[in-house]
Amino acid sequence: MASKFLLVAQREYLTRVSKRAFILLTLAVPLLLAGFGVVVTKIAMSDLDSTDVVEVRDDSGLNLAGRLASTPRVRFEPAAGTLAEAKKGFQRAKHDGLLYLPAGLDVEKPVGVQFFGKGNISLKKQLAVETALNKAFSEMKMQKSGLSQDQLDRLRSKVDLQTISLDDTGKEADNNALATSGTAYVLAILIYLFIFVYGVQIMRGVGEEKSSRIMEVMLSSVKPFDLMMGKIVGIAGVGLTQFLLWGLLSFCASSVLMPLVMGAGKDRPKTEVAATDTPAPGAAAADGEPQSAAGRFDRGMSAQGAQLDPAAGRVKLFETLGNLPLGTILFGFVAYFLGGYLLYGALFGAVGAAVDDQTDTQQFMFPITMPLILSYIVGLSVILRNPDGQVAFWMSMIPFTSPIAMVIRLPFGVPAWQLALSLFLLVLGFIGTVWVAARIYRVGVLMYGKKVTYKELGKWMFYKG
Repeated sequence: MASKFLLVAQREYLTRVSKRAFILLTLAVPLLLAGFGVVVTKIAMSDLDSTDVVEVRDDSGLNLAGRLASTPRVRFEPAAGTLAEAKKGFQRAKHDGLLYLPAGLDVEKPVGVQFFGKGNISLKKQLAVETALNKAFSEMKMQKSGLSQDQLDRLRSKVDLQTISLDDTGKEADNNALATSGTAYVLAILIYLFIFVYGVQIMRGVGEEKSSRIMEVMLSSVKPFDLMMGKIVGIAGVGLTQFLLWGLLSFCASSVLMPLVMGAGKDRPKTEVAATDTPAPGAAAADGEPQSAAGRFDRGMSAQGAQLDPAAGRVKLFETLGNLPLGTILFGFVAYFLGGYLLYGALFGAVGAAVDDQTDTQQFMFPITMPLILSYIVGLSVILRNPDGQVAFWMSMIPFTSPIAMVIRLPFGVPAWQLALSLFLLVLGFIGTVWVAARIYRVGVLMYGKKVTYKELGKWMFYKG
């Protein structure tokens, strides 16, 4: 029995890895991913250099235009003339917005402020303008209460928060929420894609062999259960082989291409941040330098920009990734990939054996893939934000959702007992799924010309023999 099962698995593995499509896909995907990463990086870096220009027509009499602080993302420029003239000038110019501050504007209840844009206004642009306005009004309120500009500057504090992870032994390590969340995001996508792609391969492979009547010949010497498990394990080996090759080739390609892209960014001049020329009232420091809100922000951004060295950022990123529980992440990824694939692969194989036409698989695919899709959506929207919450815990325990839910939690650190319990329940879920799938498979694989329903599948599960 074991030898026949292994022969089927070996046949499935060797047949698929020797195909030209497998070799081309294995070699091409890492290059495509590396190229995609380079393109995304270039786009993201070019976006950092873009600045929206917003014209300001200030009729408030409060000199609010001089208080609006320009940033690397938005620059405020005064607009001359009446509101109607400012609108016409804005329509002719290639600027990104027109901000109107009406006469009689009350500092305590500022209503009537309007922001004009060409077409629909993006949320990023709206939030940038709202943030600048809120800061300007806050300054005016505090100055109205009797505080000087120098006192306001001293009251403001900017905390440089350093995140440190502390394990049960008291060992400290640098932590970065962005790197941790990014790792969890990538793991979730990989698990989802691999389970779905290779599960569908099982279903299609069984369906093709059934429609060509090859299955009848194979079942004359191999039991249905051995045949099903051999296909599942063989295709799982193909998936692991392809994943390991992709990981190795992606690392090599990224190591060559990414330094070239990031190195090119060093020679690019830093974005200059323009500010309004009108200084804020009372804006003078002890050394005599102008202390407008825009000027203070510009110097803060310049100091921050000096710290954003690409090489230093990459070193810091790799150090942070090195502090993650890489051993647990790698073990958990492989374990949940295999467990989730075997669980869903058995169901996909049963669907492939139950139907004659591939178009009939859609009615059975939805209930199978629904938990997988649900865990992916909830995982990225809820679990990623709160990996220790109740939703994260229970979804990482349910076998149908744990492959994605748990790998999202792994970079954040998971108690050993939760990981062990989740894997134990996943194994039980796999055993139960295989039992159900095998009962359907042994009947459906030789059933031809009959429209299968859920009621019919229920009967197949309890057939004797």
